[in-house]
Formats: sequence, structure tokens, C-alpha cells
Amino acid sequence: MNKDRTLLVIPAYNEEKSIEAVVEELIRDYPELDYVVVTDGSTDGTPALCRKRGYRTLELPVNLGLAGCFQTGMKYALDMGYGCAVQFDGDGQHRPEYIADMRKKMEEGYDIVMGSRFIGLENHMGGMRSIGSKLIALSIRLTTGKRVTDPTCGLRMYSRDMIEAFSKNLNYAPEPDTISFLIKNGAKVAEVPVKVSDRETGESYLRPVNAMKYMLRMLISILIIQNFRKTSDKK
Repeated sequence: MNKDRTLLVIPAYNEEKSIEAVVEELIRDYPELDYVVVTDGSTDGTPALCRKRGYRTLELPVNLGLAGCFQTGMKYALDMGYGCAVQFDGDGQHRPEYIADMRKKMEEGYDIVMGSRFIGLENHMGGMRSIGSKLIALSIRLTTGKRVTDPTCGLRMYSRDMIEAFSKNLNYAPEPDTISFLIKNGAKVAEVPVKVSDRETGESYLRPVNAMKYMLRMLISILIIQNFRKTSDKK
């Protein structure tokens, strides 16, 4: 029933200070977009706030991490019949004004449309994260032949086929290595230019102390482990 509508899947771990502004903007300014907040075992007041405000929410009793949290949202998208779903941060960094351009691009026949901070717009990301992102982009190009300019940008739109794939495969985390794997197995990927806002509150899934480990893990996965993943897990 929702095949023509877009669902924003909003993972939220301890986002009490930001989630209200994020959802209220969607309700006020983007009524054409549906959303679901997935509270990932938050220990602050995020679940209570969502209940109080009457937000569409899925509450996880324990912290599953981004992969499990996002998969919960994708299962909801699948069950509710959405034609596409968007990975959307609950901390205010992702901007909803880019969703229309992403949907327009997806309607050209793409399976995944990714936001890129490096296409046509000034990029403010620097330091080790910028270097790591470029190394991951290089590894994806070496292993798939596909140029992805900003593989670590979390603003991504997925088609109905990808919603089903993420819902049914436990090893499909919303990370660059899974995007690389899907490209290798035929997924068509495009990018649209976006800007992201600075995080002001809440707790990031990718904390600074773990950023370098994350980048190394992605590189190892893309360059080595991908070769041993089963192609039958594609969908």
C-alpha cells in the first residue's frame, strides 16, 4: 500500500536531545515522507520522549548496534510495502531536502542511491576520516570497478529489492563493505550531492576512538573477506 511512498528509517541510540527536532521538521515540512524511529536500547529518555510525542517508533529492549537496529527498520519497511527506504540519522546531520533528488535518481533504475559530500559541493570533512573514506572508495573501485566518491556517507536510499535483501540477510550491515558486495553482485548504485550538518548532541555509532579501527575493518572486509562471501546471499 506504500509502494509509492518513501520511508525514512531513523536509528536512534541516546538521541534524546536531537530526535525531537529531527522528527518535528519531517512532520512539519515534509509530510510526503514517512518515518519510523528505531530506538536501539537507549539508556536515556529517547524512548519515553518518542512515546510522549506520539512518534512512529519501534523500541528495541537491548542495544543491537547499527546493523541490527537498521535491519529492524528495513523489516518494517518490507512488511508495510514501501517502495524505497532511506537510512537517516537521528542526530540532525542528514538533511531531508535531498530525499526528493535521491528518489528521482532511483526512479531512473538504480538499486541504491547514496549521498555524496564530494560531488559539486564544498566538503568540510577532514583529517583521518577523510583519508579513510578515500581509501575505502579506492578499495571499492579496485574490487568492483565502480567509482563511489563518498562511501562513508550514511545517507542512503534503497529500492524495494534492497529492502528485502537487508531484511533477510543478517550479515547485511548498512556499511561500505556491504555496499561493495552488493555492487559486485549486480546492484546499480548512483550518488547525488548532499551536505550534512555537524552533530551537536547525542552519541555517534562511530565514536572517534573507534574511527581508525572502523576504517581498517572496512578495508580488510572489502579487499579480502568479500571474496569469501556467498553470492547466493545477494537477495
